[in-house]
Order: sequence, then C-alpha cells, then structure tokens
Amino acid sequence: MPDISFLEIVVRLALAAALGGAVGAERELRDRGAGFRTHLLVAVGAALFTLVSAYAWTDWQFSASAGLTLDPTRIAAQVVTGIGFLGAGAIIRQGFSVRGLTTAATLWVCAAIGMASGVGYYEAAIATTALVLITLWPLRIVANRVFARVRVNSGRLEVDLRPGAPASVVVDALERSGARLLTLRFHEDAGSRRVVADIDLAVGSLPTTLVTRLMDDENVLGAEWSD
Repeated sequence: MPDISFLEIVVRLALAAALGGAVGAERELRDRGAGFRTHLLVAVGAALFTLVSAYAWTDWQFSASAGLTLDPTRIAAQVVTGIGFLGAGAIIRQGFSVRGLTTAATLWVCAAIGMASGVGYYEAAIATTALVLITLWPLRIVANRVFARVRVNSGRLEVDLRPGAPASVVVDALERSGARLLTLRFHEDAGSRRVVADIDLAVGSLPTTLVTRLMDDENVLGAEWSD
C-alpha cells in the first residue's frame, strides 16, 4: 500500500481548490446558480474521495489468498455517479428553454479535475482547467458570433407598457422582425402592464435589435431579453 505525506495531501487538496475555484469564478462572474464556492467544493470533495480511496487503508493487510483485496478506484469511481445528481440540480427549465447545462458540465469536469489532483496527476488537472476556461470564455464569444448567423435564437422577451397601452405594440414589433411567437402572457395591475413572450428570433436576428426597436415606441417603458 503506497503512503503519502501530510504535506503532499495539503498540496493536492489546495491544487484542487485552486483549479475548481478558477472554473467557478467564471460561472460566478456570469451570475450562475452554481458559482465559485460550489465548484471549489466539488473539486476538493472529489480530491478527498480519491485520496481516501487510494491512501487511507494503510492499517489494513490485504491478501488475495486470504480473500481480502483492495481496489483503490472503488470509492473514487462513485464520484462520477454522485456528481450527476448535483449537476441535475443546476439544470432549470424555463418555458421552452433549458438553462444550466453548461454549469452542470462544469461541475462534472471539476470533479474530474479534483480526482486528477487527488492522485497527483497535476499536469492533466492544470491542462484540463486551462481548456475549460478557454471553452467558457474566448471560445464562447467566437462560437456565439459564428453560430448567430445560422441558428434560431430562442428566448423570453419581457416588455413593460404604459397603463392602457395595447399589447399589439409588442406583437407588431415581433412581426416586423420576423420572430415566431410561441407563448404570450399578460400581467397587469393599477400602475403597469407587462407582456411576457417566448419567441424564436429570425435567423441572423439579434435580441438587441428587437429590444432597441421596442424602446423607440413611446408606449414602451422597458424591455428585457433573457435566453
């Protein structure tokens, strides 16, 4: 059974915390539900499970002839299954759209980073973290610019109208922009009127263009787009 010093344990856990925290910081800056602390804890937890699985049984005598064998991957392997439940909690369905898939994926990959740190595979842990950060930041910007020209952009449009203003203001703006209306809801009280619409924008159209067009109408007090 291999042994490991206390200093090495601290180094591996600290590396897992640093790398998991780096990924979580990006999610935190984008205001996602699972942010800095969640990703850090997932990475540290995965690293500790791996350390326990591989190094915590030094007081046991293992012998195949005696029927007592050791599988150092048994506990760590359950991290892959267990993290799926945490990732599922980050996925949210809003109307016709699903959010949180990327955050669920980052939680899953943080567990892998923590496991790599726990076994001392530092190069793989650091390289994976770098690739994840590139994917979440510069690659996301490039992908959005490329695919925005060919994909249908779906999302939710919320428009605040002046009291008594007709909802046709919003519907007309959607028709002029070539958007496809999926659902339409109204919320009204004594001082305001809100229209909430789930829509598919026309190919190549940008949400900012639609919001700007709406804000030019005197009946519109505010407009907000969310993916």
